[in-house]
Amino acid sequence: MRGGDNGDPDSLDQATKEFVAARPRLFGIAYRVAGSAAEAEDIVQETWVRWQNADRAGVHEPAAFLATVTTRLAINFTQSARVRRESYVGPWLPEPVNTSLDPQLGAERAEALDLAVLLLLEKLNPVERAAYVLREAFDYTYRRIADIVETSEANARQLVSRARRRLAAERREPVDSAEHRRLLEVFLAAAQHGHLSILEEVLTEDVVSYTDGGGMRGASRIPVVGLPHVSRYLVAFAPRFWPQADIRWVEANGRPAVLVSAGGNAVALLSVDVSERGIERIMWVMNPAKLAPYVSSLDG
Repeated sequence: MRGGDNGDPDSLDQATKEFVAARPRLFGIAYRVAGSAAEAEDIVQETWVRWQNADRAGVHEPAAFLATVTTRLAINFTQSARVRRESYVGPWLPEPVNTSLDPQLGAERAEALDLAVLLLLEKLNPVERAAYVLREAFDYTYRRIADIVETSEANARQLVSRARRRLAAERREPVDSAEHRRLLEVFLAAAQHGHLSILEEVLTEDVVSYTDGGGMRGASRIPVVGLPHVSRYLVAFAPRFWPQADIRWVEANGRPAVLVSAGGNAVALLSVDVSERGIERIMWVMNPAKLAPYVSSLDG
């Protein structure tokens, strides 16, 4: 007999309904804090196990209880993931998600969802990251955030403030979706045809290109930094990469993106981070373990 249902099928049925209702939010929290859809699923599943075994009679706000458990599990995961990611071969990028069905990904607002933001959130400690996500995406009060991350309300404010400052220092204000798509279209055409002069027009001086191949052969194992290096790099690999490629416009993490396939198999998801200055970051997700779930979500 599980601790939470006391042998009562109606109790477990109610618990299931409460969990299913909260699940989009739970996944949204776990994904933003962990930066991985696969790990977020594991975190949510562990939350379900704990909810089944909880003394639910003493829980007055099931959604709040579930969010607390999920956030704490995500913080614990992120603390251990840092060690694993230090040994990751090549640049690490967050696992992309298809937001076409749930543009907010379970949140009040579609904040802390952009791949570029998730990449920058990696630089925060896990508690800062969780506090920022709860405030900016889910609009939790500072008092509730403090309860969840087990700190004072004043410190919760500090955590969020510190995260905001860090992100503001490292990322310029993004453009709207229409301008984002327009610049990505220009970039894609220039990259495909190796047009150096156009690439130099749309890329910023300090542009960075990240390729997450998870160690696969042919994927750049270090970020390419700066306009001269990135533009020449794109021109150099254009003849080898693009002629066999099929292009599909998709949505990833709330932004227009491009799925690149060859021979019927997805080989890369191309995303960019765009400010009024131009393209600030180019992100190539090529790791098959990250691409496969995303591709499945498009056709599922």
